[in-house]
Amino acid sequence: MARKNLDLLLTVEWKDDSVVMIDQTKLPNKLVYVKCTDYKQVADAIKKLVVRGAPAIGVTAALGLALAAQQSKASTISELRTDLDAAFKVLRATRPTAVNLFWALERVMAKAKRAKTVEDARNAVLSEAKKMWEEDIQANRQMGSFGASLFRDGDVVLTHCNAGSLATVAYGTALGIIRAAREQGKRLSVIATETRPVMQGSRLTAFELQHDGVDVSLIPDTAVGHMMARGAIKRIVVGADRVLRTGHVFNKIGTYQVATLAKRHKIPFYVAAPLSTFDFESSPDEVVIEERSIDEVVKVGKKRVAPKGVRIFNPAFDMTPPELITGIITEKGVLKPPFEKSLKAMLG
Repeated sequence: MARKNLDLLLTVEWKDDSVVMIDQTKLPNKLVYVKCTDYKQVADAIKKLVVRGAPAIGVTAALGLALAAQQSKASTISELRTDLDAAFKVLRATRPTAVNLFWALERVMAKAKRAKTVEDARNAVLSEAKKMWEEDIQANRQMGSFGASLFRDGDVVLTHCNAGSLATVAYGTALGIIRAAREQGKRLSVIATETRPVMQGSRLTAFELQHDGVDVSLIPDTAVGHMMARGAIKRIVVGADRVLRTGHVFNKIGTYQVATLAKRHKIPFYVAAPLSTFDFESSPDEVVIEERSIDEVVKVGKKRVAPKGVRIFNPAFDMTPPELITGIITEKGVLKPPFEKSLKAMLG
């Protein structure tokens, strides 16, 4: 898996029989890499947000299964499948909301189940995980090409959380569209929200866009309405952790507020998500919203900023209903409302 002239941050890759990824918990102060040599380390990295973003989580989990297959001591195919089942359960339990995780693990396991020998299974699992790595980059570039046409020269674009190279293998979903528009010669600038409480906007999006030479400004989450009211924002594009067939979008907490304010100010609100992020089975009330550690809320760094004993709610995601969404940009085109109908037409 070579870099192939990508002048981008490469979030995760298979290298020297290991899974190597950027440690996103160290950004923006340090750009360092973590080397995982077994699937439990990969699972821990996903759980602790060393790697995050739905597409990146999916590919990383697939590579984690490849590690499990390579390191298994199994001498028979049934023994190997038992080892892979154990790894599958550990990796699947890391994050409950990002649907790419489950999609990726099930896709790789399907290859293992069809293999007849231990060696065939090992090769098939690794080959499929590498194929998904390549597909992620290609899908993002295609998404960028479709989405770029929706943006005009001189647009100031708001984004929330991080949906760039750091949320994918490379290139990005929402930020990939901004990259594609710039590659077409459009002069875009970006306003990034801090994205509390884990600060993916200030730590990751601002870092990534500066790294790539994109004009970026940072605002508090609470300044979104003010900036819209001033007419400072022309378009909005965000990523997604899960998209239902109905067009309900689950994304980083705060996305719903941004979408609601965008509707009030008549600003186009776009979601960028590959089809691997779509959940065709669940209804909105069936999706589990991940609740994360209270420390993310009560502490800034290592310093506690809230009184002890106060009740804390820390949902990691929220749901944006389809009536607030202008379009959903995928690698096969742009979905417009009503989304269930346009999705059926797209997929045939």
